Amino acid sequence: MNKKVTLILIAGGTASGKTTVADRIANEILKGKSVAHISMDNYYKDFGELTLEERRKINFDHPNSVDSELLLNDLQALKDYQPIKVPVYDFKTSSRTKETITVKPSDVVILDGIFALAIKEIRKLGDIKIFIKTANDLRFIRRLQRDVNERGRTLESVIDQYLNEVKPMHDAFIGPSIEYADLIIPYKEGNEVAVDLVATKILTLLS
Repeated sequence: MNKKVTLILIAGGTASGKTTVADRIANEILKGKSVAHISMDNYYKDFGELTLEERRKINFDHPNSVDSELLLNDLQALKDYQPIKVPVYDFKTSSRTKETITVKPSDVVILDGIFALAIKEIRKLGDIKIFIKTANDLRFIRRLQRDVNERGRTLESVIDQYLNEVKPMHDAFIGPSIEYADLIIPYKEGNEVAVDLVATKILTLLS
């Protein structure tokens, strides 16, 4: 189908507010366009054949942990106005479930994820590229609360992972990808003005 589909990429460090910003933008755009919002978190490789202990040792903050081939195929399908089935990832077991989520073709596709701008092939598909810039200490606190409360992690394991994997990978891959952004949002709770301005600008570009 020869229909223009706009792909918006939203990148940023762990717990920077990417999903929150993506949801806000999607809600604004929904007033006049159909929108599909997908998360890179569902596209981690399936390590179900490994033991839980082995899976716990995988560095999920390295780009190689992402099933880039599947994600690229799905993004291209959406850009061709075709439906896709998004895998569902269980972070408590570090493996995919047997469930999938059907995403219908839409005028606008929003992809958020820490590697949205770091992986070249994905970046090349994006029409609008956004980076969420959030203070490191705030991101760490958010991640700590999320992983302990929602993903069954211990305080010690979250701190250890942050120091040995999350921060080094952010410095090596995610932080530098800000140079590819068309828009940079300094985000924190209460900074709704920046999000509203970005949403308005995107609507203008889409028009």
